[in-house]
Amino acid sequence: MNLPKYKLNADADLTIFEFTSEGPKGKIPKLIIFAETNLKDFYNLAFGDKDEETGKINDKIVSNNDDMEKVLSTIVSAILVFTNKYPESWVYASGSTPSRTRLYRMGINKYFSEVEKEFYIFCEFGDDWLPFEGDKDFEGYAVQRKKY
Repeated sequence: MNLPKYKLNADADLTIFEFTSEGPKGKIPKLIIFAETNLKDFYNLAFGDKDEETGKINDKIVSNNDDMEKVLSTIVSAILVFTNKYPESWVYASGSTPSRTRLYRMGINKYFSEVEKEFYIFCEFGDDWLPFEGDKDFEGYAVQRKKY
């Protein structure tokens, strides 16, 4: 996606990314973590504000720093970097609330023609995985990098 994004800093394994959101509420440190699950090559994407005291993610805070598209573009950039290193991986994302999961859907839907060039996108609906549909609410999303 050719959208503005924040500069990412990553650990050596490319599983932890940090960046700083900048907007009307100031500079807010953010974290993106790709955490292994019990399924082979299946990672959970955790995202939120970085708690300066603990260094951990707080995914309950609503920053409203007026930069949602830039933040989402930065998350996609981190997924691209991660899946370059781990091309067989699936990345799962679900918001900490239904409204945040809906924001992910809206972001995917808005840029679907670009996102689908790079990723296979599936949606969690109960026990099923369905191809992406932009007008339905889902519980989460899983993406895998397309191979060329």
